[in-house]
Formats: sequence, structure tokens, C-alpha cells
Amino acid sequence: MTMLTDLTLRHFRCFDALTCEFSPGTNVFIGPNAQGKTSLLEAVCVLLRLQSPRITRLAHAIQHERRGFVLDGHFAERHLQFYLARERKKLALDEVEQKTARQFLEIARVVWFSNPDIQIVRGGAEHRRKFLDFVAMQVDPNYRAHLRSFERALRSRNMLLKSARQTWREIAAFDRPLVEAGNYLTAARGRLVTELDPTAAAAQAAITHHAETLALRYVTGSGEQFATALESARPEDSRLRQTTFGPHRDDVSFSLNERGAEIASEGQQRSIALALKLAQAQLLTDKFGAPPLLLIDDIFGELDVSRRNALLQHLPAHAQQLITTTHTDWMQKAQGAAIFDLSSGKLSPR
Repeated sequence: MTMLTDLTLRHFRCFDALTCEFSPGTNVFIGPNAQGKTSLLEAVCVLLRLQSPRITRLAHAIQHERRGFVLDGHFAERHLQFYLARERKKLALDEVEQKTARQFLEIARVVWFSNPDIQIVRGGAEHRRKFLDFVAMQVDPNYRAHLRSFERALRSRNMLLKSARQTWREIAAFDRPLVEAGNYLTAARGRLVTELDPTAAAAQAAITHHAETLALRYVTGSGEQFATALESARPEDSRLRQTTFGPHRDDVSFSLNERGAEIASEGQQRSIALALKLAQAQLLTDKFGAPPLLLIDDIFGELDVSRRNALLQHLPAHAQQLITTTHTDWMQKAQGAAIFDLSSGKLSPR
């Protein structure tokens, strides 16, 4: 079984230092709010995926008045180390420093569940793009590089559009890298939504006891031909001083019982968000022949007891789970799980 066996962290969020050893199955971290439960799961995600589901800039996770944080752990017998300071970062895999993140990121896959996931459904399109990117970077080893290339070209193009004297010869110099990287992202995101759609529909049916049907549709922001749309949009880009076509305008639409999900109740929207995460977990399991690590951050207070346990029952079989909660009275799977108390940044096994 591929699993995270241990984690050591220093100067990350509220933790000065912490070491934890994990069991293969269910690991439950119990404690009041604001004790570091979410930060512990975040540290796991940052170590394995080099990104946080909570913040864009990882430097914001450095403990106050410290120079940097250190994360160290073992996954599937591979030793991963990540050091980040405001002025530099360092990756090491099996004690060998890595010049790029590619091999490092091929070690582990992760699914993150949290209450803010509802924003994927009811929030702005940026939340849905972030979800697609997080999944796509785990499915496709080339996706991350293309996303970074697109973001660099977009920043440069928009900077020139915002300049006092716009020069289209200079602006157009970024069109080719923008289109090349953008077309790759569009194709990858379109495939991903197509693959997630039936699995998300099945998960939604399971969560709601077949009372609701869910469908996903990818909405491209690039038009049918990105290069043509980009050229045609020059007057509008010049007027608005920003690039108006491209994957940075992508979206995903949801329909519930053949109606737009924007009119769904909060409970229904939460079910859609959970269905998407379950679909992600199943997709990663099918792609790589092993379930991803599941990081489940205190989502149960928003669900009734029946749905809480239904969710746990529909997680991929044999997946390692790190779960945070304030109590386990409702949890049918608590028996046999590794239970930890977390308070004031201190961790103690029961």
C-alpha cells in the first residue's frame, strides 16, 4: 500500500516543531478549532504537491518571525524534503537535491476535502479553474509547465496592455506562447471534465440516495479558435487593458436534475462539491492503480450524520485518510482508526 508513513515539520503556521507517524488506514485528529488541525493537513498537501489549497503564496505559511519552514516525510518508501524561505527554496528526493519539481511531484496524489469546497459550486469561476488545475497537475505531468508558461505570457501581455503607450508589435510577441500553452490547457481541461462527469454523477447519486442527477460541462474561455479570437479581440483588449480571451476565462457549469446548480440549496451545493472530490479520488485511483491520499478537513459539521457516514463509505477502498474533526461520536469508522488529540500545536496519540 502506498502511504504517508511520517511527517516532520518546523516553523510551519502555528507549529514550531511537530512529528507524526501515520497508520495505513484512517487517521483522525481531534481538537477544538484554531488548534492547528487544518494546518497539519495543509503541511501534508504542501509536502506532497508543493502547493496549498488555502493560499497562493507558500511564504505566507512560514511561522511568524521565522526565516522559512521545513517539511520532511516518507511516502511509499521515498524520502521527501521541502525547505522554503522568502529568498529561496530547496527540494530533495531520497536525499538528492532536485533541480526541478517534476520527479518530486510524481510520487504522491492527493485529494483535499474542506468546507470552502462549496465555493467550487457557488463561487466565481476562479474556484472551478483552481479545482481543475489541482487535479490536472496530478493526472498530467506536463500540465504544470504549460500552466506556468501560460501565466507568464498572460502577465507580460497584460502588463503591456496596461502601459501608457500600447505597442501592438510588442503585445503580439506574446500571442504565440499564449496560444500554444493555452491550447494545451484547453484540451487538458476539456478531457478532464469529460472524465469527471460520469463519476461525479455516480457520486452525487450515491450521496443523495439517487434523488439527484448531476452533469458537468466545460465552458472554454478561448473560443473555437484561440488564435483567431485573440486577434479579433484586439480593440476590446486595448479598451479594457487586459486579455479578454483565453483559459483564464474558462469555467465549468453544473446542472442538477437538469436545472442550473446556481439555484440549488446550500445542502445540494455541498453535495455537488463532495461529488466532485469523490470523482477526483476515483479518477486518480483508476489512472494510477492506487488510491490517492485523502485529506478531509472538518467537513462533517455541515452534514447530517447519515450523509457523514455515507461519504466515508463511498471513499475509495484502501485509501489512506487523514481526517480532522472536533469529536468522533458519530463516526462509524472510528473503531480501528488511529486517533490523535491536537491542542495548542501539540499532538498526542490515544
